[in-house]
Parts: sequence; structure tokens; C-alpha cells
Amino acid sequence: MAGITETGRRIMVAIDEGDESIYALTWSLKNLIFQNSKDHLILIYVKPPRVVYSAFDGTGYLFSSDVTATMEKYSQQVAESVLEKAKLVCNDVQNVETRIENGDPRDVICQAVQRLGIDILVMGSHGYGVIKRAFLGSVSNHCAQNVKCPVLIVKKPKSTDGEDK
Repeated sequence: MAGITETGRRIMVAIDEGDESIYALTWSLKNLIFQNSKDHLILIYVKPPRVVYSAFDGTGYLFSSDVTATMEKYSQQVAESVLEKAKLVCNDVQNVETRIENGDPRDVICQAVQRLGIDILVMGSHGYGVIKRAFLGSVSNHCAQNVKCPVLIVKKPKSTDGEDK
């Protein structure tokens, strides 16, 4: 980690549709990013790869280019909406950048960390059990094993009284 320099740290927070990533961002803003600092916060959202369809759907009808264009437009709108929500959480931070990338989140986040010279990567944990993690994979675990900077995995606490802490 480069540490705090004249230009500040480059801190990346991976954002997705889940509450866990917003919790990780909120935790970072309270505990990691200092107000009025020169830290640069980068929020990254990775759109999963599109499912590869054959020219025909399961019923034998041909997919039109309008359908695939509509699916791509919707995917982009979801990404922008999620990042806009995350950016609202960062209202006191001066240097916030948002990025939308495409591909497998595990690979894309690792490549972005290296390409952008990130000092620390912050990720939320979905808290999957052993079985689910074996089938779905763990993005945070993959990134922790493969990036060259420190990775902070923030786990959202389970509430005991029905409300989030």
C-alpha cells in the first residue's frame, strides 16, 4: 500500500445490488476515508457477462436485435441506478469516481485494481455458506487471493432485533 501521500490514497469499493456492498461503503466512509482528505474513492460496478443465446430461443422463435438491445439498455440502467444510490451515500466525500465495467466480477475487479493503482480494495461479504459458495464462487475471496493491494472484506452484522445495525 502506498500509504497517505500528497495526492491521497486510491480506495476502491466494489458495489452491487446487495445491501452488503452499501454497508461496506458506509463502513468505509465512517472508518477508512477521512473527511477533507485527499483520498480518491472509486466505486466500481461490474455488469455480469450477457448470457450467450443461440439465434433461437427455447420455443424456436428468433431473437430480434431489439430484444438484445433492450436487455443491454436495462442492464446499463440498473448499473447507473445502483451507482447513483451509492454516490448519494458519499455526499461528504469530495473525490468520488464511478465506473461501470463488463465481465466476470472476479476478473474485472482484479484487473481494475491493478490498472488504476488502487491502494486498498473494500468489498462487502454476502455471507454465503460453504455449499452456496462452492457453487456460486466468492468474488471477495478470489480478489483477496489475487490482487496485489490489501483487501478489506466488510461483513454486515446480523441483526438480533429485526433491524440492521
